[in-house]
Amino acid sequence: MVTGASGNVGTALLRRLGDHDVVGVCRRPPGAEPPYDGARWVALDLAAAGTEHVLGPVLEGADAVVHLAWGFQPARDEGYLRRSGVEGTRAVVRAAQAAGVPHLVHMSSLGVYSPARDDLPVDESWPTDGIESLPYSRHKVAAERLLDEHERAHPDGTAVARLRPGLIVQRDSGSALLRYGVPAYVPAAVLRHVPLLPLDRTLAVPLVHTGDVADAIVRVLEQGAIGPFNLAAEPPVTRDVIAAVLRAPAVHLPRPVLRAAADLAWRLRLQPLDPGWLDLAFAVPLLDSGRARRELGWTPTVRADAALAQVITGMADAAAAPSPALRPRSVAGELTALVRRGPIGTRPLP
Repeated sequence: MVTGASGNVGTALLRRLGDHDVVGVCRRPPGAEPPYDGARWVALDLAAAGTEHVLGPVLEGADAVVHLAWGFQPARDEGYLRRSGVEGTRAVVRAAQAAGVPHLVHMSSLGVYSPARDDLPVDESWPTDGIESLPYSRHKVAAERLLDEHERAHPDGTAVARLRPGLIVQRDSGSALLRYGVPAYVPAAVLRHVPLLPLDRTLAVPLVHTGDVADAIVRVLEQGAIGPFNLAAEPPVTRDVIAAVLRAPAVHLPRPVLRAAADLAWRLRLQPLDPGWLDLAFAVPLLDSGRARRELGWTPTVRADAALAQVITGMADAAAAPSPALRPRSVAGELTALVRRGPIGTRPLP
């Protein structure tokens, strides 16, 4: 069973699982188009009451659960995001344990890690207290604490693997990223005409291609691997790497100034991205993926700068996939949704 099977990572994973018997769980199942046509689908919002009991029959006889589902919007409804992420994870873990599922693969995040002290990559032993100013980070940390509790309470129960990737991108996630982080009135093609990049020169974040994350999941499943695994490609994405991809001159804008501008735009509802994401981008450590390379035989096939170029081109082209989660984005469509259902940060989910 794969939760969030119609999303960014789920779509790539379905392409890799081939002839496996897969049950996909998501809020809005996609149509019968590749790669979604090979799975059986269950429509379920993990934030809903009674999720654990709904999952029970679905998990009967399952060899493994891959838990990918996670919400990013509505960003201003932290209660919903916590129910979906933290309580949804609790329901998945409890249902897997009750059904006797032997293996759970949980999609964690670089966001669980405490702030970096320098620019040296950290391994999986780095503290996991997250970034306090961003709900996403707090919720990812809370989900890992639930896994800790499960492992203490059930040492011989469902075994858990935790994947902690850098930012996960692919071309087909372009439209989804635009919806999450770009105002409705901004056309996608503006990314081809960025005149300059005002950004703090100290930025450095780990990044990995979605297809390589899917490959790591398959390796974990095939090997029955457990424990945490960092996943990141080289080189780290810096301000200058972003500027080169955008073909825009980089201008140093100190982080506090950038943060203040993002926060003001957030408060005025001019942009949909919680400014805590900037805190995360500047605080997270770089990732040492040595354990995944040694124990899983995992090697990223796409360099981080190439993956960044793919996703930025995908955003400029409003690239998409035949899934509600990865559907095409247009200014007309976004403005229509804005008028009918309100801003994405507060609108009820369909």
